[in-house]
Amino acid sequence: GAVSVETDRPAPDSAPTPRLQTEHDLLAFSERGIRSAAIRFAPTVHGDGDHGFMAELVRLDRENRTSGYVGDTRWPAVHRLDAAKLVRLALENSPAGSVWHAVGEEAIPLRRVAEAIGRGLDLPLEDVAPDNAVDRLGWLGRFLAIDSTATSEITRRELGWEPGHNTLIEDFEAGYYYR
Repeated sequence: GAVSVETDRPAPDSAPTPRLQTEHDLLAFSERGIRSAAIRFAPTVHGDGDHGFMAELVRLDRENRTSGYVGDTRWPAVHRLDAAKLVRLALENSPAGSVWHAVGEEAIPLRRVAEAIGRGLDLPLEDVAPDNAVDRLGWLGRFLAIDSTATSEITRRELGWEPGHNTLIEDFEAGYYYR
């Protein structure tokens, strides 16, 4: 799919979602003289203590005794400490109506994630067919079957933000997700 960029806006006829409606409402404050900005976080905000998508994937893989991924899908990610730095920079420096991307890595192949989990838990890999993603991976399967990429080029350039903490795979190798 297309790489998501900070200037992307939903099509006028797209179905409203809570996230999009919140962003729309937030950015509308700038028209009333209120300095507002939106930060779009990668679906994977990782690091020691993560209880999100990747922790759930590890739990499901343990339960199923295989490390599952869906085809050639990719996801963006950001380390939680890099995301925190971006929030600070955005609070300090955002022009009204700004949209930023908290994306440290644009497109991590989820097969690489499964390989890392497989190494960490000593599990074989399982390429899950998209039609079976929800059966095998539960509610998370619906999301893991989506190829999603995003860039933070504008965010980095405009705010001087440079992620520097562990990559997602480095966090898996550090063992945070297996405790």
